[in-house]
Amino acid sequence: MNVVVTGSIATDHLMTFPGKFVDALIPDKLDSLSVSFLVDGLEVRRGGVGANIAFGMGVLGLKPVLVGAVGADFADYDAWLTRHGVDTASVHVSGDLHTARFVCTTDQNASQIASFYPGAMGLARDIELAPVGQRVGGIDLVVVGPNDPAAMRRHTDEARASGLSFVADPSQQLSSMEGEDIIALIDGASFLFTNEYEAALTESKTGWSAERILESVGTRVTTLGSKGARVERKGEPVIEVPVPKEDRVADPTGVGDAFRAGYLSAYAWGLEPALCAQVGSLLATYVVETVGTQEYAFTVQQFVDRFEEAYGPAGAQSVGAHLLPA
Repeated sequence: MNVVVTGSIATDHLMTFPGKFVDALIPDKLDSLSVSFLVDGLEVRRGGVGANIAFGMGVLGLKPVLVGAVGADFADYDAWLTRHGVDTASVHVSGDLHTARFVCTTDQNASQIASFYPGAMGLARDIELAPVGQRVGGIDLVVVGPNDPAAMRRHTDEARASGLSFVADPSQQLSSMEGEDIIALIDGASFLFTNEYEAALTESKTGWSAERILESVGTRVTTLGSKGARVERKGEPVIEVPVPKEDRVADPTGVGDAFRAGYLSAYAWGLEPALCAQVGSLLATYVVETVGTQEYAFTVQQFVDRFEEAYGPAGAQSVGAHLLPA
């Protein structure tokens, strides 16, 4: 299956604050908020939702095609992704702008304060999917992840007009979008991915009920943090999948991206939705145990053994039959 992943490609600057943000916030003074936090750790890592998803799929043995826009500083990142199974030939490189930057500070409660500089990401709106399909011999699934809003709309419209199956994953961009723009991204999607808060935000901004949204998408997948994930399909029983036990909690950044990578990889293998969610949950667990969104690693046998421990031997056998090292 040829999976094209569109979305942000960025460098993450991840910091840790040894206290709790809430202790520095005065509720009746939030309109004049001005605070500074002294952090005690800094990690500079590769990131961006599109790149994170493509990396995760590459680690699981697929060959995803990454589509996005970056700056001339992308060379080392490009080599990293290529080594991990990602096709980067359709990434546009700007000679003038920097690759996007994500800056995030996490406190002891795992609460986060973040900001994002788009840089070259805005040029993604100029990328056409048809030539990508011609280069790789066709497209079976398009993932429309958070990106330049115009790029998200373009890639969704192209997929819809060409009859391509597509994944709606607006996530971080939901807060800045109007209801009609969100509808334009999700209506007719084969999959809609959100976390629990984003699911409520989607319903609030669009005015669509949960039932109406489910009528407009093939499968609605909602991540629930430590409670796992929920998969809904019209006329089918709701599937709820727990998360595996973590060895440690290091950094939650990129957990949702890894879940999507695992889920969509299992879907590409032809596995049933429950197994897809379980693969996604396990891959997400590897991310939460590491600092950075693409720093996890495992052997095929380690992944299968851990899957069996979390979800049982039958599913582990099915996953192991498809799992390949990048």
